[in-house]
Amino acid sequence: MTQSKNSIPAIGRWQSVSAVKSPADILQLLPSTDDLPCSDDTPVDNEDQNLLPNLLLLLLTQIWLKRLDWYFGVDMAVYHTTGVNPKIPVVPDGFLSIGVARKKGGKSRRSYATWEENAVVPIFVLEMVSHTPREEYEEKLEIYRKLGVLYYLVYNPEFWRRDKHEAFELYKLENEVYQLQVGEPYWMSEVGLGIGRYRGLVGGLEREILTWYDGEGNRYLSGEERADQEQRQREKLEAYLRSQGIDPNQLPD
Repeated sequence: MTQSKNSIPAIGRWQSVSAVKSPADILQLLPSTDDLPCSDDTPVDNEDQNLLPNLLLLLLTQIWLKRLDWYFGVDMAVYHTTGVNPKIPVVPDGFLSIGVARKKGGKSRRSYATWEENAVVPIFVLEMVSHTPREEYEEKLEIYRKLGVLYYLVYNPEFWRRDKHEAFELYKLENEVYQLQVGEPYWMSEVGLGIGRYRGLVGGLEREILTWYDGEGNRYLSGEERADQEQRQREKLEAYLRSQGIDPNQLPD
C-alpha cells in the first residue's frame, strides 16, 4: 500500500492525538465515511476477485433472508483505528460483519468505518491471492490480527505452489495469534456458517467457487439450483401421475 507525502503529517498528528486524547474525544476527530474514499483504487487483476465474493454475498442474502443484522462487503474500504492512520483503509476482497444494520441509516454504505459501526469489526475476511502477490500471508494477516478479525481466509487456487501454501487456508484468531485451522468445509460456530470449496456450474461454466455450508456439512444451494431441483421434482411427480393414468393438468384446485 502506498501513501502520499501529504499523508505523512496526518499520521504524525493521529499518533500524537491518540496518545493524549480520551476515546470519546478521539471519536469526535475521526472523519465520516461520506468524506473517505470507498476503496484504495487498486484494480483487481482477475475476474474471480469480483465474482467469488459476490457469489458468497448473493447466497447469503438467500440464507439470511429474514435477518437484518449483518453486512457483507465486497472490495470495500474498511477504516479502523488499529493502524498508523485511520484514513488509510484495508480493502479485503470480501468481509462479513454481524451485529450491524444491513443498511446504515437506510442507505447503502460507501465504505465501512468501525467507529461508525459501534466498534464492530468484521468477523470474517476473505483475501484472494492473485497474479501479483499483495502480502496476504504477512502484512495483511498482521493488519487483520491487530483489527481483531476472528476468521481470516486466504484463497489461493492458482499460485499456492508458488507461494508455498495450501490453496485454502482458514485462520482463526486465538489468544491474539492466528492459528491455521483444519477441515473443509470448516464450521465457524461464532458465525453460524461453514465455508469451503465446491466445483460446479456457475453461469453455464464449470468452475471452483467458495460457498457456505450448514452445521451438518451440507452445501447451501443457490437460487438457480433450488429452482432446478423443484423443476425436477415436479417433472418426476407428473411422470408418476401419468403412469397411474392421471393427467397432472386436470387435477382439482
